[in-house]
Amino acid sequence: MEQANQIKEIEQFIQYLTAERNYSPNTAKAYSVDMYAFADFVRKNKNMDLVKCDKNIIRDYLASLYNKNLKKSSIIRKLAVLKSFYKFLVITSVIEVNPTVSMATPKKDKRIPVFITEQEISNLFDLPDIDLRDRAMIELLYSSGIRIEELVSRNLKDIDLLSGTLKVFGKGSAERIVPVGDKCLVAIKNYIDQRRADGLDCSVNSPMFLNVYGKRITSRGARKVLHNWFIKAGIVKKVSPHTLRHTFATHLLDHGCDIRSVQQMLGHKNLSTTQIYTHVTLESLRKVYNSAHPRVK
Repeated sequence: MEQANQIKEIEQFIQYLTAERNYSPNTAKAYSVDMYAFADFVRKNKNMDLVKCDKNIIRDYLASLYNKNLKKSSIIRKLAVLKSFYKFLVITSVIEVNPTVSMATPKKDKRIPVFITEQEISNLFDLPDIDLRDRAMIELLYSSGIRIEELVSRNLKDIDLLSGTLKVFGKGSAERIVPVGDKCLVAIKNYIDQRRADGLDCSVNSPMFLNVYGKRITSRGARKVLHNWFIKAGIVKKVSPHTLRHTFATHLLDHGCDIRSVQQMLGHKNLSTTQIYTHVTLESLRKVYNSAHPRVK
């Protein structure tokens, strides 16, 4: 009976996230996975219902995650899910006291993001055999800094070829408008022209990028395609489509763009998220300084 109640409480929580908080399906699914993992831990190790958990049980759960050598970022995310869940139980009057309210969130380890150098970007775009769709995808990722999920979910109506802007719906369905460079606009126009010539759907509500079957390309499919081009360009470091997002931000800052503008284009809610890229640019400046200043050596 207790297990059935736990499932019901988790399902109500997930429904609340999607209906009231407007969480995306992917985020809601991730929250659901984390909650069921916690419920399984509580049931197997504590033989207790979720609503009766105190902070000591939650700390034991987090300790078990540390012992499994889980990344700190993953543990922080799982704690955030639990905090949100117990806050929901308080709001819905299931419990009176939130057991996570006094639990501090561990600080994230700061990691400098991997990015592609300007020479490597040139090598990528200089590949002679990139087909029009793949070139348009790479150009758009580098030109706008959007996420791969944002890329594959775009429709043709989201790109304005005249104003050179792209409408994006990011995390939490937050809308933003990002500028798109001329070379990218040309690449997208060439791809659309090819689609039209091949008799494929080019209506405003059609997907911006299609797979070989004429359907919307998936995130997985786009990752696989882009990975192949990275290899052909001789980029040996571990990179992904998200690396182009890091590269977009790094290159903008290297060339004097202010951090607030980069924050807005990336769709970051907090400036602190964007500031990680300043570590990269400062490191670049330090190398230039060390090689150029006469009093360094």
